[in-house]
Amino acid sequence: MKPIIQPQELLSLKQKGDNYILIDATNSKVARENYDNSHLDGALFVDGNEQLAEIGEDASKGGRHPLPSVEKFAHSLQSLGITAESHVVIYDTVFGGNSAARFWWMLTAVGHQKVQVLSGGMAAAEKVGYPVNNNKVTPKEVSLYPVRDWQLPLADINEIEANVQREDYVVIDVREANRYKGITEPIDTVAGHIPGAVNVPFMSNLDSEGLFLTEEQLKKKYTAILDDYPVDNRAVHCGSGITACHTLLAITAAGLPIPKLYVGSWSEWSRSNKPIATEE
Repeated sequence: MKPIIQPQELLSLKQKGDNYILIDATNSKVARENYDNSHLDGALFVDGNEQLAEIGEDASKGGRHPLPSVEKFAHSLQSLGITAESHVVIYDTVFGGNSAARFWWMLTAVGHQKVQVLSGGMAAAEKVGYPVNNNKVTPKEVSLYPVRDWQLPLADINEIEANVQREDYVVIDVREANRYKGITEPIDTVAGHIPGAVNVPFMSNLDSEGLFLTEEQLKKKYTAILDDYPVDNRAVHCGSGITACHTLLAITAAGLPIPKLYVGSWSEWSRSNKPIATEE
């Protein structure tokens, strides 16, 4: 199953009466309120802070959005009525769909086979006529989701520090250019980037309407960036481990091996007395 679903394809699933679980994974301070006011018909809501992360008191230990335990994630999946056989379609309401990709990565990382992110998010679905309402949606009662461990590759702060300056190792920073350059930092405490990391903003995965580029375009883009590095020597990071998943999704959609996710990302690195680079 392709990891990205187009709005018209989702509408066709609905019109045919196919079985799928639709999830609004928007992660913002007003996400739940907005969902309660308006969501795609039949969509459930997943809380990015409570269900897709295990937020601690000190972001220098794992960043602002560390992964929860797989056991906690299994209970979250159960609460959403998701089983190992479910076809899950994830969207969010933010231009580009960064938080939807985090849920996609987590589901894929526990071995889930049928999971897709909606290209263009809620706005694109509305544009093709997918119904929107504020109806209350009740998930099905299901058994606890069977999980063992995160099965996709991860990198921690020690691996990044030890390897980022090597010529055969690449770390992609997907934040916007001004954050990478150190010109501005609206979220974390220090501006700049990990020395040696290369900047490929996640928004470059999208066209002007917020839809993902085609598989061919993404393959050309990321083959050029990654081809010189062994598969095990590729890592991606962002601010707190959410937006990086957008690029991991794009790379997967391109048919390329998925790089490592550095979950702690800049929020951990910048608080851990590690070297910081800036550009004028």
